[in-house]
Amino acid sequence: MIRKYKAEDTEEILDIWHEASKTAHPFLNSEFMKHEKENIREIYLPKAETWVYEENKSMLGFISMLGNEVAGIFVKPEKHRKGIGRKLLNYVSKFNKELEVEVFKANKMAILFYENYGFKVTKELVHQETGHKLLRMKCLKKT
Repeated sequence: MIRKYKAEDTEEILDIWHEASKTAHPFLNSEFMKHEKENIREIYLPKAETWVYEENKSMLGFISMLGNEVAGIFVKPEKHRKGIGRKLLNYVSKFNKELEVEVFKANKMAILFYENYGFKVTKELVHQETGHKLLRMKCLKKT
């Protein structure tokens, strides 16, 4: 089931983000990750529209959107490759003609996920805080 985020979901969302980020972003240093966790709590979650994916009242993943941009999509690592990320993207695509995302170029798992969904790279840039390369990707709504 996909439902709207509630404030009481925050700690569970942060736990999922942290575990999934360790898998997806081993190239990011711990100081940046600590700072980013606080940004998620204090800045991103309050600004974003966020939905969570649950099974049997257990949160398995979430997606946060800023307009048509996927600000974050994270699934518990042990639940990767079970279709949860695709279900979350399908859900938000109902409200958006196109979706965009920025993903670290070193995050091969995410790039493959987005490409399999239909995203195409539109630009390469540099993440200012870390110096790592980012790929900007876009996907037009499937008709």
